[in-house]
Amino acid sequence: MKFKQSLSVIRSISMLAGCCALILLVGSCKDQFLNEVPQSSLSSDVVLKSRAGFDNYITGLHQAARDELSQEDLGSFYDMYLGTDIATTGQEQTVNFRNYTTFLTPTSAAASSFWNWGYTKMILRANTVIEYANKPELKGIFASEADRNAVIAEARFFRGYTYNLLANLYGGVPIVDVTYQAPKTDFVRASRKEVYEFAKADLEFATQYLPVTVAKANEGRIVKGAADHLLTEIYINLGEYDKAIESSSRLINSGTYQLMTSRFGVRKDQPGDVYADLFAEGNQNRSSGNLESIYVWQYENLTPGGAGTNNGNNTIRGWVPFLPNLKDPSGGTGMVVSDSLGRGVAYSRPTTFFLYDLWKDNWTNDIRNSVYNIRRTFYYNNPASAYFGKMVEKRTANEDTMRNVYPYLRKLEGKPFNGSNTSGRTGKDFIVYRLAETYLLRAEAYVRKNDLTSAAADINAVRNRAKAKPVAPADVTIDYILDERGRELITEEPRRRTLSRMGKLVERTRKYQSRVDVRSTIQDYHELYPIPQSAIDANFSAKLTQNPGY
Repeated sequence: MKFKQSLSVIRSISMLAGCCALILLVGSCKDQFLNEVPQSSLSSDVVLKSRAGFDNYITGLHQAARDELSQEDLGSFYDMYLGTDIATTGQEQTVNFRNYTTFLTPTSAAASSFWNWGYTKMILRANTVIEYANKPELKGIFASEADRNAVIAEARFFRGYTYNLLANLYGGVPIVDVTYQAPKTDFVRASRKEVYEFAKADLEFATQYLPVTVAKANEGRIVKGAADHLLTEIYINLGEYDKAIESSSRLINSGTYQLMTSRFGVRKDQPGDVYADLFAEGNQNRSSGNLESIYVWQYENLTPGGAGTNNGNNTIRGWVPFLPNLKDPSGGTGMVVSDSLGRGVAYSRPTTFFLYDLWKDNWTNDIRNSVYNIRRTFYYNNPASAYFGKMVEKRTANEDTMRNVYPYLRKLEGKPFNGSNTSGRTGKDFIVYRLAETYLLRAEAYVRKNDLTSAAADINAVRNRAKAKPVAPADVTIDYILDERGRELITEEPRRRTLSRMGKLVERTRKYQSRVDVRSTIQDYHELYPIPQSAIDANFSAKLTQNPGY
């Protein structure tokens, strides 16, 4: 059985995290009669006194990491796309990033979503594992020093991942590397560079002690390749381009991973192409023959704990058009919810720039734009409609073209979660890192060193697999890499964080965003998120400075 979070473990870890959060908030009682440790309690002192307890806590970290996507029905992860160069909302009633000035404020839910997730889930749990694993009196519960370091390495990967994310999004943030036993209200922000340095130390440790691969039963656990991939981005963020090239080359040349160039997996004998195979349900993990995936969030249909906080992988719900709302030419219901199309609500939809401009030089030959990867043609599927089976004609009404029927990414398609095709969710595993992005990260490092020949070679490794026209070294720029990341990684990479870490969010949104209201309201200071006002107010013993402009 794959590595999945059982319902009992999720409940245990959630309760345990709550206990830890209370420790941070209210401290511990000193009265001796309250110092007893009930053996039925889910406190850290009880759980983290066996090797199995550490495994349970690591499972809680994986569950929290997966919540980056699924902790909200449609929210935080989608905010990493809405109002950028490649995505906007298709719903007129959705306000997210329609007006940057009024939506993105220090008191908005968007501003605090990743902050709260990072500090109350990821960092707290990771720090707890690291602290307890380093206790001398607990050393004997591990099989060896290498075993103990592997546990610490996995926790440090998640901590480094979280701090890199926070620095990409907010700039400098407080560095918390311990758990506190009493209230603390005097945090101060480290600089963005200091946060990246802290994350770098975590990842340099992790890459030493994480396993190269894991057994099929543990698919989804963190491996050395994931640490090298993330370390590459962090080195780039710090301007350490030679080290970025070294860490990415270590991964690319390891022999453990490869770009998939031949058909494989569950649909290899059906019409399609290798890019589509990467995203066919059941093909995300190594056991399927996919040697490109490095880190994958694990979901599973009809399995306790196989969902996220909000019941599964919600990417269909967020990205796919609201097809059941589409009327046929007679005014009747033209489309009905089906297992093959799912139920999208057009919360996030690609921009015109992504759907058309990015493919104009390779419209027919780039397989990422093939019928197997972008659905551009639709047929009425309501048997009660007189137009059943006929192609949906070109639409011009705003509600139709923005929300009800537009081209969408077929990489999202999957079986309805728990058999409900109205939920808009699947139990399909979600690829977080794969080798194609590693090539594009190394290309970025080469560009920043002005080695355009090597950068072009890496980009062309990805483009050759896609059967796209190779790029010449003279045409390689950071913007070209961002274009290629869009073609290759849309719906996978958190686009806003990529643009923000490169200092390109405002520039490219103004240039490529479809909606005038978005383009006209984004300001230079929106390159970074605001520090949540709730965090500033709670930190009353020291000044937690706000980002400029807010």
